[in-house]
Amino acid sequence: MKKILIAGTNSGVGKTTISLGIMQALTKRNMKVQPYKVGPDYIDPSYHTFITGRHSRNLDSYMLDDEKIKYVFNDASKDADISVVEGVMGLYDGIGIDLDNCTSSYTSKLLKAPVILVINGKAMAASSAAMVLGYKELDKNVDIKGVIVNNVKTKSHYEIIKKAIETYCNIEVLGYFPPNNEFSLESRHLGLVPSVEIESLKTKFSNLADEIEKYIDIDRIIEISETEEVESEFDIRDFIEKNKLENKTIAIAYDKGFNFYYRENIELLEDLGLNIKYFSPLNDKEVPISDYIYIGGGFPEIFAKEIELNKSMRESIRNAHEKNIPIYAECGGLMYLGEKLVDQNENEYDMVGILKGISKMTKSLRRFGYCYGIAKEDTILSNVGEVIKGHEFHHSVFESEEECAYIMKKERDKKIVDEWEGGYSKGNTLATYLHTHFYNNLNCIEKFLGKHKNDLNKEKLLVKEEN
Repeated sequence: MKKILIAGTNSGVGKTTISLGIMQALTKRNMKVQPYKVGPDYIDPSYHTFITGRHSRNLDSYMLDDEKIKYVFNDASKDADISVVEGVMGLYDGIGIDLDNCTSSYTSKLLKAPVILVINGKAMAASSAAMVLGYKELDKNVDIKGVIVNNVKTKSHYEIIKKAIETYCNIEVLGYFPPNNEFSLESRHLGLVPSVEIESLKTKFSNLADEIEKYIDIDRIIEISETEEVESEFDIRDFIEKNKLENKTIAIAYDKGFNFYYRENIELLEDLGLNIKYFSPLNDKEVPISDYIYIGGGFPEIFAKEIELNKSMRESIRNAHEKNIPIYAECGGLMYLGEKLVDQNENEYDMVGILKGISKMTKSLRRFGYCYGIAKEDTILSNVGEVIKGHEFHHSVFESEEECAYIMKKERDKKIVDEWEGGYSKGNTLATYLHTHFYNNLNCIEKFLGKHKNDLNKEKLLVKEEN
């Protein structure tokens, strides 16, 4: 099996650009490239998917235990020629100081994937060897097979760095990449702009592959990617067989404003027998007729004007709520279901209005990172006392007098470092800032899909009593 993990010494070192270039170079060689991203990121995987034509997967060891991570990896890679995993932050960065807690290094060990370390070579010479040596020695079980030097302008500068690293670290240097504004990607307050919004991506990434081939040894990367397979004791098919549905439809919001979803979440719904109907809160007139509605995260604040103008869609979502159709909304979805949204320029826009409250954009991140919610009440996803794990990442607050449905907790090095209340449950609607992976919370998806049936049974009993 061919697989590699591309890690950085730190965030911003250029591992995303390098990863995208390598994926594109491999794809241009007619290889089936299966991409992955360590951690909870939605935006980088959208670029992976665009380049390779295969859905990128998140390998998130907070959301998923080891066996589920291996299952996700094996299932997606089974017909691929090579798997390329982009790391998160720095190689050893995760939760707290535990090197095996949600780090790229731990993921590499779990998957037995060779690591290619991306370093910033600007203004460095032999000192680059000291840096690489530190990464090599910190955890000797991490298989760092090669180094790529980013941000180096000349070949002569690169040759000094290459010689130093190979002399003092005994690690192969696979090439370098000079600074080039042509390949910079637009950013906004939550990171890179999603691929669905950027024009001319095909040409940009095609040129990136050509440049990568000039400076980086792709043939050698393919050679060192050959490693043994890993086996998993988990199989989602058991859950699917026990919970198969018939003649049920779920409407999923998907457009420029709402596109943050874990691919496994959608595939699980498909595998459970649900007919998926995608709809656009920005452009469609009304939500499709369905038994369930799922509204993921995104950037409703960027497209707030379009949302406000699409009155018929907002009314149809509200009508679905009033008919007790289960609605699950995450982050941007929560903002969408409130009464108003106030953007960073203090402009106010009408939203759906299921929840009494106003979303207000903030200048800095209000929540960032992994956390879990303990249910204070029964919701469409959980019963009182049950736990949902996930992550929050938002530049807004939801000001509301609605009662919160969850006690949220953030833990680091086995200590609670923050606690707050969040999530709003109203009828058969649940909206929360928390993004979650259904594989981690299988009881949640089981409850969500069973809730509608229970409510219909109650309605049938009421009809009989009235007659």
